[in-house]
Amino acid sequence: MSELKKAIDQISKDRGIDRDLLIDTLEEAVRSAVHRKYGDTMDIEVTFNEELGEIEVYQFKVVVEDVHDEISEITLEEAKEHDPNVQLDDEMGFKLAIEDLGRIAAQSAKQVIIQRMRDAEQEIIYEEFKDRTSEIVSGIIQRRDRTGWIINLGRTEALLPKDEQIPRERYKRGDRVQAYIIDVLKESRGPQVIVSRSHPDYMAELFKREVPEVADGTVKIMGVARDPGLRAKVAVSSRDRDVDPVGACVGIRGSRIQNVVQELKGERIDIVVWSPDIARYAQHALSPAVITRIMVDDEEETLEVVVPDDQLTLAIGRKGQNVKLAARLLGWKVDIFTETRHAEMNAALKGMDQIASVAEVSIDSFIRAGFDSTEAVATASDEALLAVEGLDEERIGEIRVAMNMLGLTAPAAFETDEAEETVVEEPADAEENEQEAEEPKE
Repeated sequence: MSELKKAIDQISKDRGIDRDLLIDTLEEAVRSAVHRKYGDTMDIEVTFNEELGEIEVYQFKVVVEDVHDEISEITLEEAKEHDPNVQLDDEMGFKLAIEDLGRIAAQSAKQVIIQRMRDAEQEIIYEEFKDRTSEIVSGIIQRRDRTGWIINLGRTEALLPKDEQIPRERYKRGDRVQAYIIDVLKESRGPQVIVSRSHPDYMAELFKREVPEVADGTVKIMGVARDPGLRAKVAVSSRDRDVDPVGACVGIRGSRIQNVVQELKGERIDIVVWSPDIARYAQHALSPAVITRIMVDDEEETLEVVVPDDQLTLAIGRKGQNVKLAARLLGWKVDIFTETRHAEMNAALKGMDQIASVAEVSIDSFIRAGFDSTEAVATASDEALLAVEGLDEERIGEIRVAMNMLGLTAPAAFETDEAEETVVEEPADAEENEQEAEEPKE
């Protein structure tokens, strides 16, 4: 076996490059070197002779009476020295000695071979990793650049961008780290593997690895909401009535979930039971808070959640974290109200409904004009009430009479010229309580 053939077989085996692709690369490299030395007008054929284990190059010339281009033409007299039966306009092939290509041409061929091998290797790596998205990989922190951390995965490198890191997590060169492949990009310098440690699906994959029931599909993860490094909520359901999805994920004395928590540097995880009933699902998602009742608006995908007065802080959580994660898990907007505040709102709404009925105008018209309570209507001047679509002076008079009969007249404080303006408190939803809410000490 020739040295060239041995080299081809060895490179193909060591680098995992297809043998035919490698031979094509060699042929192309030699073809490029010949053209570089003799010019593009030379008609050549380059092939790899399997029996001899070497590259063969043949130059073709056309038989003519008078030669105008020595590269592509040959006289009939010279041609008959090689083949007595040759005729004008025939094409003859002559074997070229590759050794005659010269040092520069040989160097050019070498560069082409190296580049083609690198391209082929990068293509193999890209094909391997593009099918591994949504997998967890392990690597060693190699260096930091302006976009994030570079992780050595062995055959290639991965990028852990800044916005895919867990906040306050620190790395140094040589640290072994796990991450979740979210994308594989085909770049000119080679495939770019993008990984994440903050992606919700990373947590789902960790549970799949730690919990056999999740891995075999008995327990299904229905959703994950994360505040990376701080807290997360995971919704689970079971296909087997005899399998408790929460217990399976937590494990005996918390052994399974603890492995996930340690990998995520202490991120607190709430496991909640998923339900097709959005109200029941919301009740689980807002745990550990106790829920009094939930009103569902399917069209707007909004939930009004009423909690006991002493449960508001727990329902909202520190800096609104509990309700934010619950809303993200549900995919619905969630407004939290205390029982006291909700009762006040219902009373005001009932009075507004009566006023709107008398005026034969929708409540929405009052609200759009800025009147969202009976007190606001009672203290408003007739000119201000004319801003309500559908109201005229006659109907305003009817509203005044009706409010007197229903006992909805303005308090004495509003009847004086020096009365101060009253600000109507808005519903205590998640956003308003976000900064003032403190999670109870455990």
